[in-house]
Amino acid sequence: MKAMLFAAGRGTRLQPLTSQLPKCLVKAGNKTLLEHNIMLLKKAGVDSLVINVHHLAQQVIDFVDAHDFEMDIQISVEEELLETGGGLLFAANHFRGEEAFFVSNSDIYTNLDLGALLANHLDKKSLATIAVADRETSRYLRFNSKRLLCGWENRRTKEEISWNNDSFQTHAFNGIQVLSPKIFDYMKDFDRSFSTIPVYLKAAKAGARITAYTMDDAYWIDIGTPEKLEELRLHLSKTKGDD
Repeated sequence: MKAMLFAAGRGTRLQPLTSQLPKCLVKAGNKTLLEHNIMLLKKAGVDSLVINVHHLAQQVIDFVDAHDFEMDIQISVEEELLETGGGLLFAANHFRGEEAFFVSNSDIYTNLDLGALLANHLDKKSLATIAVADRETSRYLRFNSKRLLCGWENRRTKEEISWNNDSFQTHAFNGIQVLSPKIFDYMKDFDRSFSTIPVYLKAAKAGARITAYTMDDAYWIDIGTPEKLEELRLHLSKTKGDD
């Protein structure tokens, strides 16, 4: 099983901590965020991993080289930030021919059962299965009664994208997904740097199955600010076995 972790970002909201340290190497408990995510993927059967890097890239490379995670790890070095979609496309050759593969942000922490996420993806024969939750954010994905992607909205700017009159529910994207390599077929018309969200919207509008997977019962946190980092550290100090 293969996977990709996004670790190229500058982590500006965590400055000054991330001025001299990549966000994925920030520690929570006894492990870095990168280690927490690698262990989660390994538990789900991943034995081949791509990590994209840009900000303070050499530190991530040296860290991976210094640890034996008992899996094949490839580093995808981005000379310029390519965002999630561009970074995934840049590493596309690693995933061609696979039935499915995981993609996740490295600046999150969760105990989500990735095996169940994968099983749902394969059962539904989806192009992409997106982990979502009911939480407060500014941007939401819209899903119809069959839990298929049917739109997007930004409540701060009042922007929205929709292409039919289906009733829908909104969910926040949690930065974890399972993809089929056919997703790359929908990336041909984008610039070098782009997000995965417009790709999902393009594919769904064309009739592809982009499915929601609700993870409200799992612990999840986005470590985007010092306050969130401290919240995770407190959680791990109280949760036996999660450090």
